Amino acid sequence: METDTPVESAATQNGKLKNNFHGIIKVKTLNLRSGRLKGRMNSEAASFTSSMEFDKRIFHADIQLNIAHTMMLSENGIISKENAQKILNALQDLKKKGINALDIDPSVEDIHMAIENYVHSKIGEAAGFMHTGKSRNDQVATDLRLVLKNELESICSIILHFIEEILNMAEEHKETIFVGYTHLQHAQPTTFAHHLLAYANALKRDYERLMDAYKRVDMNPLGSAALTTTSFPIDREMTTDLLGFSRIMENSIDAVSSRDFAAETVFALSMLASNLSKICEELIIWSTYEFRMVEIDYEYSSTSSIMPQKKNPDVAEIARAKSAILTGELMTILTILKAIPYSYNRDLQEITPHLWNSVDNSKSLLNIVKGMLSTVKVNEKRAAELAKSNFASATELADILVREKKMPFRTAHKIVGRMVTEALENNVSIEDIDSKFLDNIAMELLDKHLQLDDEIIKKALDPMENIKSRTVIGGCSPEAAEDAILKLRRFLNDET
Repeated sequence: METDTPVESAATQNGKLKNNFHGIIKVKTLNLRSGRLKGRMNSEAASFTSSMEFDKRIFHADIQLNIAHTMMLSENGIISKENAQKILNALQDLKKKGINALDIDPSVEDIHMAIENYVHSKIGEAAGFMHTGKSRNDQVATDLRLVLKNELESICSIILHFIEEILNMAEEHKETIFVGYTHLQHAQPTTFAHHLLAYANALKRDYERLMDAYKRVDMNPLGSAALTTTSFPIDREMTTDLLGFSRIMENSIDAVSSRDFAAETVFALSMLASNLSKICEELIIWSTYEFRMVEIDYEYSSTSSIMPQKKNPDVAEIARAKSAILTGELMTILTILKAIPYSYNRDLQEITPHLWNSVDNSKSLLNIVKGMLSTVKVNEKRAAELAKSNFASATELADILVREKKMPFRTAHKIVGRMVTEALENNVSIEDIDSKFLDNIAMELLDKHLQLDDEIIKKALDPMENIKSRTVIGGCSPEAAEDAILKLRRFLNDET
């Protein structure tokens, strides 16, 4: 017989989780109702209130929790070492066999009782000692946190890899001219690298939000019992250490009833999904014939059932739509939470499927958008053409007037704005703007000539010269982009 049962991390346990959820072994079940209640619950009511279907997610975490709790009870002399060893052996046996070994009966209500029933079937009445000093209230709260910690670690790892992919792309496109938009109208010349770095920085904040939420997830409610702890001399520090939590939840009422960690996590995930949706939106727009700035890879495209020429960005569109799931799940969780009194209420059970659905959808979105963005092809010729076709570089000419002619920016803004209007109305291209054209505008507005050198005007209106001049922190020049890439690489190194 074993005398020591090592407790694996929750992440290790969760990694072994099996998806098959069909019970194959029938065991004698404990009847919680036999004391206070008469008879069995109505079968429809039992099915309606059962959490068994989504409890499969916490199966391994619940075994880990019971192992840690039993070890603590034994160590503190609350239960005998003999009974503790029987319980531990049965739990280890169940861990090896997996969830298929359980009797999945809706009348059992949840995974906690299913596991306890299994232990009871193996060792008899001694199984009842496993529940000493704890409740299903603190048990489920602990299980959720154990599993969610592991999920957050996984999601954050994917985000870091996504940022790395973006940085690799940005390195290749530091001088790839691209047009920047505001109001979806041509605004200023930039580079594709600069735009990619906007994605990287947004994802960095998503990562930081999730890691900050992780701090609130990484708290141990176990030992709070139903809501007032227990009179047994339990050691909460020991179970906190065994289960890998960083700290104990200090108030037992708060511990069993709080699900703000779920709401905070889903908010961070919904923000992540929104950022991913924006990337998809831009890829959809940029890949249209009218824009033609990027091409989405065939692996992420489909065709029409009737129009053979079509190459549709279906994956980006579905991803854009699926991002709304996260927003909906957040609203559902907040709505459930908003009017529940302290402490535990069964309403809290209904938050769990929305939490896991958010986790699963965000992982799926991350992976698909990561793959899609990293394989796009940039039409550099078309992007450069658009960057110079609609006076996107006009801002720099206004800046030149301020520097060279010492005029207020608003005056320069008026002159250049009128210049653009006149050029568009008279089909004058940006290459044909010269000192004479600008002087005619200045004479009309200021009653004087500017006499700005043609070479200075040409340089000011050149997209690449515009880009090179934006050297300040956060700018689009190749040098500024390289600095940004290096900073983000340092961030990745610090986090991995």
